[in-house]
Amino acid sequence: MLTLYHAPRSRASRILALVHEMDIRDRITLHHVEIPRIDGSGTPDATNPHPDRKVPALRDGDTLIIETIAIALYLTDMFPEAGLGPVVGDPQRGPYLAWLAYYAGVMEPVYNAQVAGVGDHPVFRASFRGVAEVEQRLTDAFADGRSYLLGDSLSAADLIVQSPYMWFPDGAPADARVKAWIDRVAARPSYAWVAEMEAGSMAVA
Repeated sequence: MLTLYHAPRSRASRILALVHEMDIRDRITLHHVEIPRIDGSGTPDATNPHPDRKVPALRDGDTLIIETIAIALYLTDMFPEAGLGPVVGDPQRGPYLAWLAYYAGVMEPVYNAQVAGVGDHPVFRASFRGVAEVEQRLTDAFADGRSYLLGDSLSAADLIVQSPYMWFPDGAPADARVKAWIDRVAARPSYAWVAEMEAGSMAVA
């Protein structure tokens, strides 16, 4: 049995949505933990195996997987029949991996730097680019009218790349097709389930 360590309204929420999308709720034990929050609330939880006491974390027997991208890859590779992650040999595997890497390597740093007010440093911009470049990347991706990042079908990459705009909708790119994608992902039943879970019903159903 897999155990997912989760805290409400955190980066673990999108992994919960992925679990629902993959229809593997019966294969996952959900373990709720406390985490320190930016506003000063919360405390590290000794029952959380993540070395930084953050979430998400996934335990598979004696194996501990941390970091959102690693967990998404681990689950979609473990359950390829769910169709949320292209397998090795699929032409979409490369774009799938590229979007996951782009999120972790560019989008998160860029948006965090914007919030912190440090994103205009030339060294930072040379390494990560800026918000305008992220928005252009998404605008270009949806210029052909596709519904999701990889085409007509949802993948784990959509749940992760779209996730910042769930928390900060005012920061979404102005492009109509990108906004439609953001709304399309947000409206999926998986996120309604996550909202219900995080409102107080923490037992996986």
